Amino acid sequence: MSKAVDHTVSPAVAEEELLRAQVYALLARLLARAPDAAFLTVLSELVGEGGDFGAALDQLADAARGSDPAAVEEEFTTLFIGVGGSERTPYGSFYLTGFLNEKPLAELRADMARLGIARADGVTEPEDHIAALCEMMAGLIAGEFAPEEGGTAGLDAQRAFFDRHIGSWAGRFFADLETSPSARFYRAVGAVGRSFLAVEARAFDLAA
Repeated sequence: MSKAVDHTVSPAVAEEELLRAQVYALLARLLARAPDAAFLTVLSELVGEGGDFGAALDQLADAARGSDPAAVEEEFTTLFIGVGGSERTPYGSFYLTGFLNEKPLAELRADMARLGIARADGVTEPEDHIAALCEMMAGLIAGEFAPEEGGTAGLDAQRAFFDRHIGSWAGRFFADLETSPSARFYRAVGAVGRSFLAVEARAFDLAA
C-alpha cells in the first residue's frame, strides 16, 4: 500500500493541526510498508517533548537507531503479511466484528463518499486498513478532501470519523502490536500509536 486515498484540496491550516496530521501520516507510512534505511535515519532523529507520547517518540527513535532495514522488512512481513497468515490483522472490521469486509467497512465507505475521500487507483487493500485510516485522518485534519457539502472537514467531522472508524478499535490494535511476539522495531510503533490516540481521544472529549 502506498497512498491509499486521493488527496484533492490543501488549504492553510493552523500549525498545531498540521502537527496532528503529521503524526497520523507518520503512522500511516509505518503501517503501510517497512521503513527503508533513509526513513530509519529520519526516525532516529525524533525527539519527544515529555509525557507518554513524547516517551513513545523517544522509544521509536531508539528503535530506529538500533534497527537493520532488512530485519525491519522481515519483521513487517511477519507481522502484517505472513505466509499462511499474519501475526496481526490491521483492519477495523476484524477488530470490531472478528471478520474481514464486514459492516464497519461498508459504513466507512459511505463516510468516505460523504467526506469526498476517494480510494486511490491501484490500491487493493480494504479501506479499513489502519494505515489507510490514519492517512484519511491526516487528510481530514489538513483539509485535503472536499466534503459533499463543500468546505473542509472541521473538528466535529474529525471527531465523528475518529470515534466511528479509529477510536473504536485502533487503540487495541496498537496495544496488541506492542506485545506481538515478532515485534522489535514495531513495538515502538505500537507505543506511538497507542499513546497518540489516547491524546486525540482526550482532546476530542475536552472539545465536545
